[in-house]
Amino acid sequence: MDAALRSLIDWYDRAGVDVPALAPVKPARKKSSNMRPNVRPNMQSQTPRKTAPKAPIKPQSSAPNALAPEAGTADLIAAATQAARKAQDLEALQKAVQNFDAGRLSDKARGAVFARGNSGAKLMVIGEVPSGEDDIKGAPFMGREGELLSKMLGAIGLSEDDYYLTLAVNWRTAQNLPPKPDEIDICRPFLRRHIELAAPKHILMLGSTPMHALTDAASIMKHHGEWLTVKIGEQDMPALPIYHPSLLLKQAELKKDAWRDLLTLRAALNA
Repeated sequence: MDAALRSLIDWYDRAGVDVPALAPVKPARKKSSNMRPNVRPNMQSQTPRKTAPKAPIKPQSSAPNALAPEAGTADLIAAATQAARKAQDLEALQKAVQNFDAGRLSDKARGAVFARGNSGAKLMVIGEVPSGEDDIKGAPFMGREGELLSKMLGAIGLSEDDYYLTLAVNWRTAQNLPPKPDEIDICRPFLRRHIELAAPKHILMLGSTPMHALTDAASIMKHHGEWLTVKIGEQDMPALPIYHPSLLLKQAELKKDAWRDLLTLRAALNA
C-alpha cells in the first residue's frame, strides 16, 4: 500500500472515521479469486476543496488629484489658505472652493457644497459634512436633516430668511464617514474666510465638526448649549454648539436638550 494512502487512512482513524485495519506492507502479489477486495474509504472526501483565487492587490491610484505624498495635507492647507485669502467676496470664495482640488477628500464627491440661504442674515448656521443628497443637489441640508433643522429653527420663530447655511467640510467624505482631522484642517481656511465675509452676529454650530474646526472645545456632549468664542481676524464672535439634526433623528431623547439650547439661541438673538 502506498505510504501516502496509509498516512491518510491513519488520519481518518484518529478522526473517528470507520476504516478497516491496515495489513502489514507486503510485496505485491496476484489476488486469488476468493480474496476479499480491500475496502477503501470514500475517496470523494479526500478531494481538496477548491478556493477562489485571491484578487491581486491593486496599486494606489496615481491620478493627478490623489493625495500623494508629495502633495500632502500641509501643502493642501497652504493652498486652501492662499485661495481663501484671495477671495474678496462670497461669490469669489464659492468659485475658489468649487475649483479647489482637495485631494482624496474631493475625489469621491460630485463637487463642493458651499452654502444656501440669506448670506446677509445675522445668524450663520454651520453643519458638519454634505450628506448624499447634499452632494447630488450641491447645497447643504437638502435631506431629512434639513427638514428637521427647518422645524427646529422655525419653533423659535426663525424663517429661512433669518439664517445662512453652510458646512465645516465642503466635500462629502468617503462612505459618509465622519471627517478626519486632516480633512477638517484642509477646509478650515475656507470656513474662516466664509465667516469673515458673511460677517454674522451669531454662529450656530451643529455637531462636533464645526466646533472642532473653530474652537478648542473637545466634546459636543459637554459643551452643547454653552456659548463659546470664535476669533475671526480681530473680531470675537459668539458661537453656540448644539446637537446635529442627524443625531436627533437617531436619539429622540436628546431633543429636550436641543430645545433648551434653541431657547438659549433665541434669547441671545432677542438681546
